[in-house]
Amino acid sequence: MNLDISRMAHSLYEWLWHHEFWLPPGITWEDMQESEDVHYPQPRDLLLSIPFALILVVIRRVFERTIALPLSSKLGVRDKQRPKAQPNPVLETFYTTRCKNPGEGELLGLAKQCDLPLRKVERWFRRRRNTDRPSLSKKFCEACWRFTFYISSFITGLAVLYDKPWLWDHRECWTGYPQQPLQSSLFWYYLLELSFYWSLVFTLPFDVKRKDFKEQIVHHAATIFLISFSYCANYIRIGTLVLIIHDASDCFLEPTKIFNYMKWKKTCDSLFMIFSAVFLISRLVIFPYTVLYNTYYYSMEIFQPFFGYYFVNALLIILQLLHVFWSCLIIHMVYMFILRGTMEKDMRSDTEESDKDEEKDKIREKEKNGITYFSNVTSNSYIQRNGSEPLNNRTHLTNGHVKER
Repeated sequence: MNLDISRMAHSLYEWLWHHEFWLPPGITWEDMQESEDVHYPQPRDLLLSIPFALILVVIRRVFERTIALPLSSKLGVRDKQRPKAQPNPVLETFYTTRCKNPGEGELLGLAKQCDLPLRKVERWFRRRRNTDRPSLSKKFCEACWRFTFYISSFITGLAVLYDKPWLWDHRECWTGYPQQPLQSSLFWYYLLELSFYWSLVFTLPFDVKRKDFKEQIVHHAATIFLISFSYCANYIRIGTLVLIIHDASDCFLEPTKIFNYMKWKKTCDSLFMIFSAVFLISRLVIFPYTVLYNTYYYSMEIFQPFFGYYFVNALLIILQLLHVFWSCLIIHMVYMFILRGTMEKDMRSDTEESDKDEEKDKIREKEKNGITYFSNVTSNSYIQRNGSEPLNNRTHLTNGHVKER
């Protein structure tokens, strides 16, 4: 039994690493053998990204607690006081096991089960959902960490690539491919980026969840697959261009969030316009030409299409579709900014539910009580004007006659 399993595993391994999947026609793994002076990417190197990702998670926690959180207090970032939902085992069980936002029918059933008015059940779920939403200080700390990483990564990328010929002439990405020696600076740059995206996956359940949460998961998965496959297939030159293009706009996104949390509206609006311009230009102009066109057309001047060619282009197209999706959101926000003169709330953010419904209910009750009081007053005044005493000063007998008090 164990022998059969080992044979199956060996066969799967041999199939997975068949050179036709990873290398152009006419090139085998024997052609990629290393020597003392020449080093090529080895798939086993990617395993280092897992422990490095865990190290980044630890560094992030320390950074947020010792630097970002105290900084938020000094800069005046205050968490909103949220009213807590009253303890209710029935509603809590339904909330945690079935649904966080029940429909009207479910609310009516829960109201009968708990013997509570419908409005109170709605209020309980509204407050309970708000309790689960991340605080402003948590959002601030997360944005500070990401800004610190993105600016560091972008500067590192510029330092690594500024003297590389493929940064200025994109056809150089394919000169000598796939036998392009791996430089140590490119290896550490790649490892840094891959480790960071793995760390985002590890902290995904604890990070701030926005409305594009599913798109973020697809983005992280596509990026990890792209970085890993491009490393194994020695697409490192084109991969470094992808990384630095992405980091360029992210450097402006995170400080925009930070100043938004600080309520520095003018600074936030200015950074948002800069971010929008950089994002739209880098993702809708530079990325399609520098990366997509490069991998789709220029690469075919060197080799015939193979599985790796189609797989890398498929991942790049997925990234581009996500770019288009986010660009639509940004263009809408820019349009609203031009109309209103100030930045609209981030459409990706999950807005906190206020107790406006409660306030409206109170207003309705006050208005109702006011109308009742007014009708009582007018009725009593009318009766008094007609020579009778108010009805509340009389006592009704069972036979229908009225007895004066």
